[in-house]
Amino acid sequence: MTDVPAATQLELRHLTLHGHRVAYRQAGNGPAVVLIHGITSDSNTWRRVMPSLARRFTVIAPDLLGHGKSDKPRADYSVAAYANGMRDLLAVLDIERVTVVGHSLGGGVTMQFAYQYPQLVERIVLVGTGGVTKDVNFALRLASVPMGSEALALLRMPGAVPALQIFGRIVGAALGSTRFGRDLPDMLRVLAELPEPTASAAFSRTLRAVVDWRGQVVTMLDRCYLTQSVPVQLIWGEDDSVIPVSHARLAHSAMPDSRLEIFSKSGHFPFHDDPDRFVEVVERFIDSTEAAEYDQDLLRSLLRTGINEDTLSGTVDTRVAVLDAVNSDERSAT
Repeated sequence: MTDVPAATQLELRHLTLHGHRVAYRQAGNGPAVVLIHGITSDSNTWRRVMPSLARRFTVIAPDLLGHGKSDKPRADYSVAAYANGMRDLLAVLDIERVTVVGHSLGGGVTMQFAYQYPQLVERIVLVGTGGVTKDVNFALRLASVPMGSEALALLRMPGAVPALQIFGRIVGAALGSTRFGRDLPDMLRVLAELPEPTASAAFSRTLRAVVDWRGQVVTMLDRCYLTQSVPVQLIWGEDDSVIPVSHARLAHSAMPDSRLEIFSKSGHFPFHDDPDRFVEVVERFIDSTEAAEYDQDLLRSLLRTGINEDTLSGTVDTRVAVLDAVNSDERSAT
């Protein structure tokens, strides 16, 4: 086994796509694994797992447009646009097929990428992913309403962020290892990075593409049956306060032959809470599955059949819940 890559090998690189500067990290050699972060995060969120994965794989972790050190233009921040950006990044890097790991919003981007470019996808790993049902943290619903995210401008007031961080430490100490307490440090980190005007504007555009006052407005459940020929691993924190762990079971039911790993004593960032176990699960998943092969005939057959109760797994209640969610007024990105 090779040594863990030095820190310098994980430093940000940059390239230009369609006139916009895109930041990304790349390390290791071997089969390609792409790590897609969630809303307001960036490639640095994978710092605890990327070096270990890079022992065996070529690991690419981008800063999505509007996030991190990538440009933050007035642009399309839908999951479909992000999927296009991933395709373009991989093309420039001369990477033809990948295992895609997506967290939160990045999970929605992963599913959209697999839907738009199935010939590029070998496997899918979804981590606390968005797009299962409407349920989502109330704070995100609030931030999506008119003037909700604009209120983030208050964070630009002198002393606002330090005061918030002090308050957060006090609350965090009181909550300890409760469900909300597990995710509080990451939530505070997110807020601390939003005062910069272009970052908050990009956050607003991204959030409103997937969330409104009622909750998530983009669903992947109606197309999960299309993963029948693609190995899928679901990873969720049992105490996820952003996207409930119940979503994991619904997605597991809707994806034929998918695998589900729930991390106890973990919140919305299981790869922060238990990075060694996370790496172990991902490596075991890759080692024990064959890379998907794109089959146009199978895709045609699946599309003609569509989703129905026979394509679902789990208890009757779970299957009914999946169909109810699919038949609600949620919509899908296309």
